[in-house]
Amino acid sequence: MTVRILPLPDTDPPATDRGIGALTTDKGNLPLDSVDVHASITGLAAGIQVVQGFRNPFDMPLEATYIFPLPDRAAVTALRMEAADRVIEGTLKERGRARQDYDAAIAAGQRAAIAEEDRPDVFSMRMGNILPGESVTVRLTLTQPLPHESSSSATFRFPLVVAPRYIPGTPLDGGRAGSGVADDTDSVPDASRISPPVLLPGFPAPVRLAVTVDIDPAGLPLTQIRSALHVVAEEGDGERTTVRLRPGERLDRDFILRLDYAPHESAALSLVPDESGEEGTFSLTVLPSGEARPSPRDVVLVLDRSGSMQGWKMVAARRAAARIVDTLRPEDRFAVLSFDTVIERPRDLGAGMADGTDRNRFRAVEHLAALNARGGTEMLGPLDEGCRLLADSARDRVLVLITDGQIGNEDQILARLQPHLRGVRVHTVGIDQAVNAGFLNRLAALGQGRCELVESEDRLDEAMEQIHHRIAAPLATELTLHTDDLDLVPDSVAPGRLGALFPGVPLVVTGRFRGAPSGSLSIRGTGSTGAAWEQHATGTVTENSATTSIWARAHLRDLEDRYTVGGADELEQRIVDTSLRFGVLCRFTAFVAVDSRVVTEGGTPHQVVQPVETPRGWAQPSAAPRMTPAAYSAAAESSPDLLMLPQA
Repeated sequence: MTVRILPLPDTDPPATDRGIGALTTDKGNLPLDSVDVHASITGLAAGIQVVQGFRNPFDMPLEATYIFPLPDRAAVTALRMEAADRVIEGTLKERGRARQDYDAAIAAGQRAAIAEEDRPDVFSMRMGNILPGESVTVRLTLTQPLPHESSSSATFRFPLVVAPRYIPGTPLDGGRAGSGVADDTDSVPDASRISPPVLLPGFPAPVRLAVTVDIDPAGLPLTQIRSALHVVAEEGDGERTTVRLRPGERLDRDFILRLDYAPHESAALSLVPDESGEEGTFSLTVLPSGEARPSPRDVVLVLDRSGSMQGWKMVAARRAAARIVDTLRPEDRFAVLSFDTVIERPRDLGAGMADGTDRNRFRAVEHLAALNARGGTEMLGPLDEGCRLLADSARDRVLVLITDGQIGNEDQILARLQPHLRGVRVHTVGIDQAVNAGFLNRLAALGQGRCELVESEDRLDEAMEQIHHRIAAPLATELTLHTDDLDLVPDSVAPGRLGALFPGVPLVVTGRFRGAPSGSLSIRGTGSTGAAWEQHATGTVTENSATTSIWARAHLRDLEDRYTVGGADELEQRIVDTSLRFGVLCRFTAFVAVDSRVVTEGGTPHQVVQPVETPRGWAQPSAAPRMTPAAYSAAAESSPDLLMLPQA
């Protein structure tokens, strides 16, 4: 097999050295020695080993804290800590109990490590009692699906840096929840757990980064591999290809591989029985074809123009928004809301929905062309306003959010919007080289829409083709899952809400079944003409343990979002029980590893928070980032079209 590998264009040239330093806490600074990512892609799933190497340069025992990203759809299934001649396997426990075990071990002078999830794509690691001069490695095992971008392409995305996030709200009194640089607030009570210190510009690359990806198409017609970073591809035996990142890259943006396939259309159902034979996991993939009949739409476009969007991101966001406006028809109605700490609308289009006439579309594009980046990311207000504009309409209702997603109050936004999204489809467009994919995927799922990620201006043109399909009329709506001789476990299907189906946009549904691995499933809905729509698939038994881990992570994410909207103790316990049963980390559990050997006298070791890179394409910080409204805000220009947002 011959597979072409093409680099995706680099958005920004490497910055020249401009001094040396770090933004960090007063507890010190520990450069991370190395990060080694080894992924094995088989078909449309990837198994990943992430090895983080640390060294203690001090003359006293060390506790290191590292706030780092992982793919938001990945299931973390194991942790191992290696120090000196010791190998310590982690155990998954309820989060409070894991913290108690960790703290007790540190106080007793034992080595210990604990890994916790703070967002679907943000994690924290604490490693305690690392001896002077000692090197320690922590190995995480992950499994993740490769999301479809279309029926002929899929993406492997591995984030490498946690970008600074805007933290709204009033700072809380008392101690911080974590070791980051941001204050905890009433809107983001755990802000200090998701805000690592940031290296100053000019700091020499402090971390040796290695990324290796082995690709086995597993029968899929792979034709091309594209990379967002500089890589070298080596063809192996048969259909296999190995891609390696060239040395010298920094942990300052997402690593992306796009896998292109020859077009294929089908519905496939895989049945994976458990070892006990009593239950199993199914995975149904539907690749729809055909075109939907256009119908009048109400479309609200919400555009982030906050300070973090400056540079190429603002240019790409304006282009994306203008392209969406250009696709509107005269029978459509629309509104454009651009926001930072205020909401601004195009002049002369009024406060409601405007008809999609040439004149109105021109005025909207004219407004978009004049936007620049400024101010803070007060996102809740414009999304609330967008839902209000779409309320009580009998038309097809669509809300599109264009942003980098760099906010900390994700849970607050999701909880506030959920009651207002019935009948409204929400699509998100994430523009950044270190995008907050976790939030944008959650919001799109809540609104039964799709998320499209754009890491460069050159990628935008390709992405807009997908976005156009997704904001157009769906091929089928009101989707439901039906079984024939396959006994499904109640309330186990992920996603919990199937939403709508769009031409050329695959739908993947997973869940659990009881008994024999045989039978079939159907997806049914209402087509764009009003006629019944159905696609059927007969099950095929396979042996792939990754399927169960991938389902467990997706199901846990559904349960966590349900908890965010209206949490209850019973639901929290169900999340914990599911996490522990299937061995997949979630927000209420943690992996903890404790060495039985006492290596120091105990007490409180020297504490250090690992600083991270400034994301590629971002303005360089000049002082410790608090990332509150004051940190992002700039004076808003006076305008009669401004709507002031209430401060959270």
